[in-house]
Amino acid sequence: MIGAGMGAMAAAARLAVAGHRVTVYERAATYGGALGRFERDGFSFDTGPGLLHLPAVYRDLFVKTGREPLERCVELSQVDPASRHVFADGTAVSLPNASRAGVVAALDGAIGAGAGERWGDFLGRARDAWDRSRRPLLEEPLRPDWRVLRRDPYPAVKQRRMLRTRRAGTVSEIGAWELGDPRLAALLEWYALSYGLDPRHAPAAAALLPYMEQTFGSWYVAGGMRALARAVHERCVSRRVEFVFGAEVVRILDEGGRAAGVELADGTVAEADHVVAGAAPEGLTGHALRGEGDVAAQTGARSGRFTVLLALRGARPGDAAHRTVVHAPDARAEAAAVFAGRAAGRPTVTVLRPDDPATRPDPGHEAVTLTATVAATGDGTTGWTDGRLRERYADVLVDVARAAVPDLEERLLWREVRTPAESGAVAAPSLAGAGGRYLHPANTTRLPGLYAVGGWAHPGGGPAHAGMSGALVAGLIVEGPDFRGSQ
Repeated sequence: MIGAGMGAMAAAARLAVAGHRVTVYERAATYGGALGRFERDGFSFDTGPGLLHLPAVYRDLFVKTGREPLERCVELSQVDPASRHVFADGTAVSLPNASRAGVVAALDGAIGAGAGERWGDFLGRARDAWDRSRRPLLEEPLRPDWRVLRRDPYPAVKQRRMLRTRRAGTVSEIGAWELGDPRLAALLEWYALSYGLDPRHAPAAAALLPYMEQTFGSWYVAGGMRALARAVHERCVSRRVEFVFGAEVVRILDEGGRAAGVELADGTVAEADHVVAGAAPEGLTGHALRGEGDVAAQTGARSGRFTVLLALRGARPGDAAHRTVVHAPDARAEAAAVFAGRAAGRPTVTVLRPDDPATRPDPGHEAVTLTATVAATGDGTTGWTDGRLRERYADVLVDVARAAVPDLEERLLWREVRTPAESGAVAAPSLAGAGGRYLHPANTTRLPGLYAVGGWAHPGGGPAHAGMSGALVAGLIVEGPDFRGSQ
């Protein structure tokens, strides 16, 4: 196993239970991949995703790999409200967790009669897209006839545009043509952008993202998402998975046209019947792992996350929302900047304020995390390693966040900045539609015995999708190429 990210560990635990001897080689000093942690002066912060969606993925992992269910290993709680949104015109709305009726009522109350109904109708169409694409997109290995996913499953409403009938084909078109209010459009486009997608071009099938969150809920892991990574790692260790940290794999061995093990940077060779790569394996073999007709790796401008970790004096207010999204004045201009490799002037900022004693030294302090989606490469010719750019852009996020934490600057003890220079680009989830351009490569490769797992393989990025990826790879190895996913 190459890498100790969430997808790789999910596969490792399942394979170990199935009787395989599994060794994980990780070049970093710890496990968890994107689910990192930063600690200082009694404060503790997630440096990757801060909330869990589709917890059923990890519940299934823990049920299938041992007697202890997930909730005995980590404490999960639903975040309610799921999110508070502050729009550019000052409108604010709190959306309840996993309650379609509640969301409809909240939007009607904040934006005006009819807004909630339009959003509810949109979620109904998103549910249809979910039902049409869920199995081939998320629960099954990518089919050899993956072209069935080239067609967008979202049943867009017919529109009369430019003297002809059209249907929305992108996230932005849904917002403009079907939702009928710039604030609802901004809400939808935020979902896409937060997953690393350009709403101007992402297919309408991205409607699955708000549908999944508003249907299955947003969950907080006590101690932060790093606690989930630790629980998965401990489950692997308890199933006799061996971890070797500080071990960089430089080559995948090939014997007779089949993956036969790995070579490490120090020259160590480890033989294996199967090799699972938690990162793109193309540079580690002398083979063309994808051929004509296969899904290709996604190309084009990539986004990342710019994060500011804030240590604040003073207690967290009891009425503070766990997650507040302060929307940019112009969501499309923001996306245009991000995917042209520029820093947006005033970005959409997500403010996380967990009510968790584990994140702060005592009740008289608060840990707050600010996040914005940015170009993975920095700003034009200036990369995110430029200290002045980092601090200047951190100032922008802090200024925007005052809409959620008005006394932020007066309470600030210190801040820590994290950028794509440390965390890399965001792996977006796979989407149907757009001719298959938003799919990720299959978990199998053209080198027998070599498999791909994690955010850059089917079914794409995010903790839930990574867990699905691990389940698919384990199924393919244990049951063979005829494995079609969990029934």
